[in-house]
Amino acid sequence: MFGRNGILSRLTVAAFVLCIGATAHAEKRVALVVGNSAYQSAPQLPNPAGDARLMSETLSSLGFVVVGGGARVDLTKSGFDEALQEFGHELEGADVALFYYAGHGVETHGLNYLVPVDAHPTDEGDVFMQGIGMAAVLDQMERSGTRINLVLLDACRNNPFRGRGVRSRTGGLAQMQARPGTLISFATQPRSVALDGEGGHSPYTRALAATMQHQGYGLFRTFNEVGLAVEQATHGQQLPWVAASPIATRFYFAGAPPAREAGPARDAGSTSRPPRGVPH
Repeated sequence: MFGRNGILSRLTVAAFVLCIGATAHAEKRVALVVGNSAYQSAPQLPNPAGDARLMSETLSSLGFVVVGGGARVDLTKSGFDEALQEFGHELEGADVALFYYAGHGVETHGLNYLVPVDAHPTDEGDVFMQGIGMAAVLDQMERSGTRINLVLLDACRNNPFRGRGVRSRTGGLAQMQARPGTLISFATQPRSVALDGEGGHSPYTRALAATMQHQGYGLFRTFNEVGLAVEQATHGQQLPWVAASPIATRFYFAGAPPAREAGPARDAGSTSRPPRGVPH
């Protein structure tokens, strides 16, 4: 017979071994977080740099490896290219890839481009050369072999180069198709313009950072609640949009729900109505 101390010691060792096993098999999460505010040839934006820092801190607290150790702020074209290259290296052996961008974005010919701070296009051809094509970012994430790819875009603003011959159909970003295992979250609906917000953060990023930290929220519930929070904060002026393909693996930003709450019905969704674009 073991005494009480012996039993406690054995339980402690067992718990320690279980923790080691869980850590050894924990998923590798990698994020690239970019916020561009200080544009040289376009209107400067007050919030993206701060939004990126908030998102970087939030993701780090949730177990993500943030490329470069933190938010990448005010990237030039060459700086953006280097950050994406680092992102690709970090994704080797990763399970989850996340790309977050706040700043100017441009849609032309149905394609979306992110705008580095040194971009100064005078026509649509310059956008192709000076911008960061979202199609290429998605390709990089897909090629990495990660199980889940998350793209978060707080870039749905007016075309800053409209007066220079860079055409955009109606402003904002165009809708994008999600590849297998991919979810793309836009700050607002396709071809709509998002609000910059007040208090140092956009309504979208503020809601996203807060909602991610709820334990037990799966992907559907997370982005559903983000949409509802933004709709309420903007009095219906801004409605986030989600494009997603089927994702076979369950994912929780802040960990799975407690055992008593776990189950398909709990994780499948929320009792709240989803914003437009959220998959059922």
